[in-house]
Amino acid sequence: MKELESYTRLIEDAIQQLPFDAEPSGLYDPLKYFMRLGGKRIRPVLTLMGAQLFGADVKDALPQAIAIETFHNFTLIHDDIMDEAPLRRSQPTVHEKWNVNTGILSGDVLLIKAYQLLGDIAPELLGDAFKLFNETAVEVCEGQQMDMDFEQRSDVSVAEYLEMIRLKTSVLLGCALEIGAIVARAPKEDRAYIYNFGQHIGVAFQIQDDILDLYADPDKFGKQVGGDVIANKKTLLYLTALTQSTSEQREILKQLENASDLEMKVRRTKELFDHLNVRELCEERMQEHYNLAMDSLDRISVNNQVKEGLVQLANYLMNRDV
Repeated sequence: MKELESYTRLIEDAIQQLPFDAEPSGLYDPLKYFMRLGGKRIRPVLTLMGAQLFGADVKDALPQAIAIETFHNFTLIHDDIMDEAPLRRSQPTVHEKWNVNTGILSGDVLLIKAYQLLGDIAPELLGDAFKLFNETAVEVCEGQQMDMDFEQRSDVSVAEYLEMIRLKTSVLLGCALEIGAIVARAPKEDRAYIYNFGQHIGVAFQIQDDILDLYADPDKFGKQVGGDVIANKKTLLYLTALTQSTSEQREILKQLENASDLEMKVRRTKELFDHLNVRELCEERMQEHYNLAMDSLDRISVNNQVKEGLVQLANYLMNRDV
């Protein structure tokens, strides 16, 4: 994955050069702090890979890649406020290190910076880029609202959950790739295929996250295994268990939600999931979306050798153990 490493370095260098040393420092210092916390930078890497796939110089798509990353970080700052999260990447969140008002305002500035960066594109491509970005931004907000709504509902379906993660997480991966394709002036049909590739890989990636939260190796995971169970989150594992369980088993799940012994809660939930083959059923669902992603990639009208980087990236994302 040397190519991935070179793209990541390019993105990190560009982030270091963002104009966040300006005044007032109370507005820009939180942005400089948050943007430099690190992360996988998968979304901007996808923009560069989308451009490279269709023959563009990756540096031509760098402003748009950073636009995608700044938008993503805008959503994270606001998500942390809504979730009252104290930590992000093991460091204090913006609203904890400063305050909620600073978090809101700094996040707003990141969104505006994303538009400024996105607009650094050939004028004839601006309309397509803005249309896609705006549609995606609205969808991400819709997904976040659905996620919040689910916390108050007891009747969430598997289909609704999959739509929520598509909107909240996956559409931005598709957008990142298609923005790169737009910079490279790819045909509209190929742009649709690369978008669908990203969207389905995103769904598969999120399903895997749900699985890893309960089944990852604790020594490698870096956080408490079973966090979703402890928080009573309606993940795909939980919703799949509901569809497979008897009324007695559903009652056990309901009782476990209120258990004060957290270690017992995680252990008993996992035992019930194992009895219902929940992990295997979720892995099948993950594989379905991976297959749909690879089918879309196959349909793109460029040489298969050129696609190899995206194939490797998809395989890397789907074979994580943490």
